[in-house]
Amino acid sequence: MSSGAVPTAAVAGSDLWARTFAALYDPLLWVGERAGMGARRRDLLGRARGRTVELGSGTGLNLGYYPHGLDELILTEPEAAMRTRLTRRLRRGRHRARVLDASAERLPFTDETVDTVVSTLVLCTVDDPDPVLREIERVLRPRGQLLFIEHVRSQSPRLALWQDRLAEPWRRFAEGCHCNRATLELIRACGLELDDVQETSWRRMPPIVRPLIMGAATKSDT
Repeated sequence: MSSGAVPTAAVAGSDLWARTFAALYDPLLWVGERAGMGARRRDLLGRARGRTVELGSGTGLNLGYYPHGLDELILTEPEAAMRTRLTRRLRRGRHRARVLDASAERLPFTDETVDTVVSTLVLCTVDDPDPVLREIERVLRPRGQLLFIEHVRSQSPRLALWQDRLAEPWRRFAEGCHCNRATLELIRACGLELDDVQETSWRRMPPIVRPLIMGAATKSDT
């Protein structure tokens, strides 16, 4: 089978909108990637090391930014339509990585066996981020790191109000994305040590998803 073919069985678990959203995902993000998100991915993912696991890899927009020399790169993606496009990109780019059908809430790794977990625009999409953060803490080795880029609830009361008003229609459109989630506070409360956090903006994207945080958190060695 050629790398351009979409196996019917691979998308059987996706509903019509999930398949449509997967097809639209890269075009929808193209302007934002060109306006700075691509550079942020490169800066963040250059810090990955050792055995690296990416959560919710989507269509694989992070793939070109990982450093050479990782011990292993594992890309998890539970949505069948996204996983099909991720696998296709992986084949085209000749990247050395493994794709797994796995949710962030139940990672198929034993305790303390991962050096780096990557989450880019993922913690907003899960129903409950607390189990995800517990899984991240569980699989990370002592001094292992979580690298993240997430859009968050705005510190501007006016924009936060609009995020609240539009949260439900946006969630339905964007396959579960909670645009008003206070993700930084959730990371801070999960037991990982925040190393550095930058607040920035996702330029050229809808205002309700522009506020971003980017940084790293480390698991204690005690």
